[in-house]
Amino acid sequence: MSGSRASGVFTALRTQLQEAATEFAGGPDALEGILLGLVDDVDRAVREPLEIFPVCHHSPASALAMARRLREKQPKVVYLELCEDMAPLLTELRNCRLPVAVQAFAGDIDGFPKEWAPLSVVAPITEASAEYQAIAYALDTPGVELVLVDRSSDHVFQWSDTASKDEVSAEADEEPKSEEAALHGEAVGVEIGDLRPRFAELEEHLLRHGKVRHWSEWWHQYVEVPLGDSDHDTYRQVMFLVGSLFRRLAPGDGDRVRVDEDRERYMWTRMREHMAATRTDPEDCLYVCGAFHAASRVEEFGVEGRSDSFTISPRTATTWQYGLIPSSHAAIEAQFGLVPGSVSIAATQWQKSLKRTKVRPYRLEGQAGARKSKAAKALPAVAPTAPPPARDRLSGFLQQPPVLDGLDEAELLGWSVDIVRAARRNGYLASTADAIAVFETSILLAGMRDRAKPTPYDFQDAAVTCIEKDRVPGRRDVRRLVEIMMGGDRIGQVGYEALPPLARDVYDRLEPLGLKLRQRGVQRALLDMAGRPELEACSDVLWMLRRLMPPAAARPIMGERRLGERSIQESWDLSLGTHQRALIELGYEGVSIEQVLEQRLRREAYGPRATTAGVLAAVEDSLLYLRSGRLADELGTHALKVLSAERTVDGAPEVLRRARALLAYYRTSRPELPAWIESFVRTGYAHYCTLLPTAFRDEDATVGQVAAMLGFLFSMESLALSLGCDRTQLELAVAQSHPEDPSKTALLWAAQVQLGTLSRAELRARCDALLDNPLVVPSYPRYLSGFVHALEPVPGLADVVVEAVSNAFGRLPDTVLLPWLPLLITTLRKGAADLAPLLIREAGRVFPGRLPALDSWVPPWRQPQEDPFAASRARHSATAAQAPQGLALLAAHPAACDAVAGLLGCEDGWQQPGPSPVPHTGAALLATHPAACDAVAELLGCDGGWAAAGDGGAPGAALVAGHPASAEALEALLADA
Repeated sequence: MSGSRASGVFTALRTQLQEAATEFAGGPDALEGILLGLVDDVDRAVREPLEIFPVCHHSPASALAMARRLREKQPKVVYLELCEDMAPLLTELRNCRLPVAVQAFAGDIDGFPKEWAPLSVVAPITEASAEYQAIAYALDTPGVELVLVDRSSDHVFQWSDTASKDEVSAEADEEPKSEEAALHGEAVGVEIGDLRPRFAELEEHLLRHGKVRHWSEWWHQYVEVPLGDSDHDTYRQVMFLVGSLFRRLAPGDGDRVRVDEDRERYMWTRMREHMAATRTDPEDCLYVCGAFHAASRVEEFGVEGRSDSFTISPRTATTWQYGLIPSSHAAIEAQFGLVPGSVSIAATQWQKSLKRTKVRPYRLEGQAGARKSKAAKALPAVAPTAPPPARDRLSGFLQQPPVLDGLDEAELLGWSVDIVRAARRNGYLASTADAIAVFETSILLAGMRDRAKPTPYDFQDAAVTCIEKDRVPGRRDVRRLVEIMMGGDRIGQVGYEALPPLARDVYDRLEPLGLKLRQRGVQRALLDMAGRPELEACSDVLWMLRRLMPPAAARPIMGERRLGERSIQESWDLSLGTHQRALIELGYEGVSIEQVLEQRLRREAYGPRATTAGVLAAVEDSLLYLRSGRLADELGTHALKVLSAERTVDGAPEVLRRARALLAYYRTSRPELPAWIESFVRTGYAHYCTLLPTAFRDEDATVGQVAAMLGFLFSMESLALSLGCDRTQLELAVAQSHPEDPSKTALLWAAQVQLGTLSRAELRARCDALLDNPLVVPSYPRYLSGFVHALEPVPGLADVVVEAVSNAFGRLPDTVLLPWLPLLITTLRKGAADLAPLLIREAGRVFPGRLPALDSWVPPWRQPQEDPFAASRARHSATAAQAPQGLALLAAHPAACDAVAGLLGCEDGWQQPGPSPVPHTGAALLATHPAACDAVAELLGCDGGWAAAGDGGAPGAALVAGHPASAEALEALLADA
């Protein structure tokens, strides 16, 4: 008891409990100490000069008792158990529709582990809560001061370091079951009056003997209903007793007990500091706290408690931002471990209690749904009077028999009819007979549970038993229908004036759409930018919201945004009102969505886990949504550093796709490429050439990733070579690659074909050798997978891949092909689904279009290969001996000879042909420089050699006459040069 003496108010109760402990336990033991300790805790709290008002979170009985006491006592100072740094936000509650939650948010943290970010603390507030009554009274009554005395949001996480944040967010870690239950996100909940047994055996005992299923039902039956009409002293003493019981029977969780006691020391320290600074009389104050903390036994308890034993630690350097977010009954239930529907039932009970007791509650002026009332008057100056002596109301409450509330047949009958009507609307085959059955079963269940009047929970069990036979035909089951009927899941909304600047700016910029975007639900927006150019700004906002918010908040139905393309018409499904919390939390990061998007892009690009593909994605987003060339150039330059530091090829496919897109965009939108994209191509070319041999041997590198590397090298090769890269580096990298995997081996062969070190004939021969080897046939699908992946860097090999697949189907017997076929299909589908269309188009081009033509069809690769110059050679063979024809050909194409003569330094010019068939001087040039003709002849496959001079023609003229196409081609090449 910390040195304080017990009063004689509860002497009779102590005697009775001592006798009961002796009778049940057979003598004084721990039971007597617990029972007498409960009375001592109540006595100590009652005698405290500063009136303590114990409450339970979202309890209609607590709210009703609070409204009565405030009108009776009219305190000048209200101390409230709520995070002290949330005080400036409470005035914004008048601009909201409850329930809402007061939130403290920290995105950039300093002093906490980085993996905790972001930090979020919420305190939900409903109309049926005692704290809202205190807030409304204090804010709307002149001369009344509201002081929040609980630990700050920073201390919530300071004191949870031993549990790594899990201790204070154990309930928040559970996955929400609905969209409404996720309104609080993963925030840590701070509540007033956490009254639930921490001793599992105690809770199980209470539920079993109370004949209830869960704690919310026990509290409603044995605390809410009896305390609904009780007087102030009875209410306080009973709540003190319940709080002391749960506190003394709590398990020995040292960390949690330490946090609870530190919170109590914190609150009493703050209250004493405030009273000393303002010289406030404790009789003019009211301390609203949870019943669990009201029965505290710390040395700092009370106005006269010890003041030098507890020091409040300073806050960290973390910058906290504050705001209001929408809440809901389901979100409160999910965060604090309450049974679904309990908060909705409490709200309904609150309205019924107000009608029954005629108590006038407090509501903030100007709040949505509040009636206009006269302005509150200042509290009159009243001389302090001594409080009346405390009386023992606890003994009478514990000894009186339960009040049997009579059956309200009209109410129960209305419930039965309403649930049947709701069930029929949701697909159940319910009838009037089911309504009668629900009515009678509710009464029967209440009687079995020793209740004179069925509670909403009894009615819910009866409805499930009588209506929900074997299956749920619709989206909602009967239990959920009862919850909706009893009040439903009320979802709050933050008003426009209480929104952060970013959220208000978004609503203002979307005003031309003409939609009520602050309402919940999905709304369709149609944007015709061609007819209304002003909607283009709305389109920009929507695409940025699409990038920043959950996908369902802004979902495009028609229209897209890609690099270099803009839609002239768009259609959107918008639900910004449903996702108001996400929009509000964006306001904690900046004052405009452009600023938030730029910050996020920088954070993604410069983060410790940033990859090259991620940085290129940030570059693309900066061009798509911000149209910021400055930011794109900055992030692109950073992509070079990230690429140089990477030692794996995991992101090669994504890097290839985004690099191609960005290169195509810059080539079409700018007169010249930015410096960073040129540097990226040079760096990427050298980087992937270096990693290529290792990637071919690495078992962790997939064939798709290696194919993407080759795709980057081959597709960017022309630009890289023009920027100073050396093709020899690629050739050496391919030559040093020695893969063991069949798919990578096929990919290497394709790369060699592209480089010219392997001919197509040799590649076909290798494929035939694979089919001829029975040991290799089972792995042939993997070779085909490599060939299909090779279509990414070498798309010209599509005909070879079709040939390889066709040969396998044509040559393998059914005994080998049938077991091998599923492996082929799964391999191609899993590894090369994106490249299959290219293969299919090539097959459609090669194979006949009709089935009858298939019988006589011969594959192109089996047809005899003809010399393309055979016809030309035969056509000119008859006239090859006529010398003048060679001269005529040269004379017909003088530009070619002039160019060759200029290159060779021959300045003699042309000679006119004489009347006699003498050797022509034009042929003398060819005879003087035979190496050129020899090289051309070798390229054209001409093995006839030089014609003798005695044949009557000029030396070399026969060769030129036999191949006029070479002269024409040479002339064209030299003309281009």
